[in-house]
Amino acid sequence: MKEDNYNDIPINEDYIPRHASNYNNLNYINAKDTTLRNWNEEYIKQNNCDTNTTIHKSNNILDNLDKIDCSKYYKVDLDSNKEKEEKQPKNKKKKNNKWLWIVLLIIFIIIIIISSLKIILWLKDNKKTKDTVNEINNIADVTEKKDDENTELVNKEENTTSDYWYYIKFPLIDVDLNKLKEKNSDTAGWINVNNTNINYPYVQGKDNNYYLDHSFDKKYNEAGWVFLDYRNDKNLSNKNNILYAHSRLDKTMFGSLSKTLKSNWYNNKDNHIIRLSTETENTMWQIFSVYKIPEETYYITTNFNSDNDYQMFLNTIKERSIHNFSTNLTTDDKILTLSTCYSDTERTVVHAKLIKRSQK
Repeated sequence: MKEDNYNDIPINEDYIPRHASNYNNLNYINAKDTTLRNWNEEYIKQNNCDTNTTIHKSNNILDNLDKIDCSKYYKVDLDSNKEKEEKQPKNKKKKNNKWLWIVLLIIFIIIIIISSLKIILWLKDNKKTKDTVNEINNIADVTEKKDDENTELVNKEENTTSDYWYYIKFPLIDVDLNKLKEKNSDTAGWINVNNTNINYPYVQGKDNNYYLDHSFDKKYNEAGWVFLDYRNDKNLSNKNNILYAHSRLDKTMFGSLSKTLKSNWYNNKDNHIIRLSTETENTMWQIFSVYKIPEETYYITTNFNSDNDYQMFLNTIKERSIHNFSTNLTTDDKILTLSTCYSDTERTVVHAKLIKRSQK
């Protein structure tokens, strides 16, 4: 192939090209860099230039070629590198975001699985509790008992217009605990609270932990059961006798005790009594205080050093009440305390005093 001869290109002696000499410029044109020459040709085509006019009729063609094509070359190269640099961090960021979403999705799935398992277990415990309650109701004989010669009015009030004389007219309940003790030897009595779902046998363990997660049948169940404080006497001879149970969302155990905090409950006078039946006697208790309080141990004190200490205790728990029950209290009174969870850090508490009893 015959090479192009550029020796015939006229040189303008007054022109000083950018590369210092004609020799360098001619070498530049003679360079066999086909890529660069292709770019020059492409530029000519894009700009509709005539080759002869562009190359042969311009005295400063060398400088034009250098200025146009070299600048284009470097611009393309720089832009290409810049584009690569811009794409790399974007791609990296996309990859990081992708992994972040994957991790979050995995965490979300784990939370869903754990929550679902907890709900399933909770529902199973509820069903077991209801089955146990139904079984108990089938064998327990709970009857109302009218007053007789064995009935005793406790700490009679002198004021004949006080609520005391209203409540003692209510009948006691009597429950045969023998069949229940065959099912569970820890059975200590039966409790009934007016206008709530609380109508169960209660037990007493060797501590206050066992029946937090064991049912009446002594099988593991996070619903637990109603139990008497292990420090109390089964015959309720202490100054402060305490019953505990979980506040279940399905309103079993002490789940309905929170009703006592609502005005439509405590404004109904007929709701203010609690009835118990033990192996030895049937008793009635008049409510004098209902409240919720941060978790503490003061209200579950069972022993007092003196009557003064006990009177201070009575005054304190009475003043805590969200409703004024207008009940008189003395150090001769025995009280019953019901305690359950209101939240993780608070407790619902109900206090009542003994007003009537009947020996079995």
